[in-house]
Amino acid sequence: MELVIEKYKQTEVGLIPNDWVVKRLSDLGKFSKGAGIRKDEALSGEIPCVRYGELYTRHNDYIKQFYSFISKDISETAKKLKRGDILFAGSGETKEEIGKSVAFVNCFEAYAGGDIVILSPTKAEPLYLGYLLNAPFIQKQKASRGQGDAVVHISATQLGNISIPLPSTLEEQSAISTALSDADNLIIELEKLIAKKRNIKLCAMIKLLQPKEDWEIKPFKDLCWFQEGPGLRNWQFTKRGIKVINVTNLENGLLNLDRTDRHISLEEFHKMYEHFEIDENDIVVASSGNSYGKVAVVKKQDLPLLMNTSVIRFKPLSSLDYNFLLTYLKSSQFKNQIDLLITGGAQPNFGPVHLNKITINMPPTKEEQTKIASVLLDMDNEILVLETKLEKYKSIKQGMMQNLLTGKIRLV
Repeated sequence: MELVIEKYKQTEVGLIPNDWVVKRLSDLGKFSKGAGIRKDEALSGEIPCVRYGELYTRHNDYIKQFYSFISKDISETAKKLKRGDILFAGSGETKEEIGKSVAFVNCFEAYAGGDIVILSPTKAEPLYLGYLLNAPFIQKQKASRGQGDAVVHISATQLGNISIPLPSTLEEQSAISTALSDADNLIIELEKLIAKKRNIKLCAMIKLLQPKEDWEIKPFKDLCWFQEGPGLRNWQFTKRGIKVINVTNLENGLLNLDRTDRHISLEEFHKMYEHFEIDENDIVVASSGNSYGKVAVVKKQDLPLLMNTSVIRFKPLSSLDYNFLLTYLKSSQFKNQIDLLITGGAQPNFGPVHLNKITINMPPTKEEQTKIASVLLDMDNEILVLETKLEKYKSIKQGMMQNLLTGKIRLV
């Protein structure tokens, strides 16, 4: 790699190397549209296809695998893809995401459903376009061209007017896409390893927490103290004072306090809420919304903190090992009982009234509790190390995209 520090030119897409060009998407090839493929037809056969919603939920940059398959009869009314086609979502919920795109770089038969806009480029390397067209500075152009509010649309004409920076040779385009693809492959392999480790841990948890002959079933409330956060109102929140946590702060077993800036004043805290102040090593669990059941441990550096109503904190009593409690709160035994008692539909909630009704299968000695928890927490820590590594890889890839796709770093 060679870092280019001069020989740039100012263009409508920003600074780019002098030997790069700016092109509109309409200059690169022809646009067409996907067709057909209803939801109930998406599993009707064995021929791979892409539906527009999958561009948002399943695919990133280029198509790595397929999730929908159609019959031969359905394929006759769908749009057949050619290797190198770029697929854009023609509609979506927000302007910020409209036109999400992927490159089709496979050589086999596959089809595109309705609400997909397709560019068939003849003057650019498709995989390079797959990465470039989702870069933030290109996504801003797509967002500015999206039409509508409740449902946002973008047409081939609007996409065709998007300007992109393009290395003047296919060789450099290919070198950039290869470097980014190599980074993707590292991320994919690490994600597979994490998934494998999680499955191993799940099997181990089921086996180790399976009740043995000498285990006892005890009321959970007799072994553990818990407290639900107060019902704070929006008008109570300030920018300074005691920070207030909610479900969004629970992340990968720890608290991410960068995700909120809500506080209540020290005056109000001392007046009404001191008894809800969180302590070091409290185990906090999300009790509301789609994230209910997420678990985190409070560290000394997180304090001082106050809970909101969507969070419950737990402390073990003398006969319950701390780490066994932590393991139990992450287990299917706990969640399955909560699921049977939980209230609410779109926003499920549980609280002390539900916790008072659940039970826990207990090893007869605290020593056995400790041994079981130790094995499972070692697995948790191994997964956490891998997840941290994964986030680092993703951050590195984002940096590579920013530098390679703008010519700040050249592969020459």
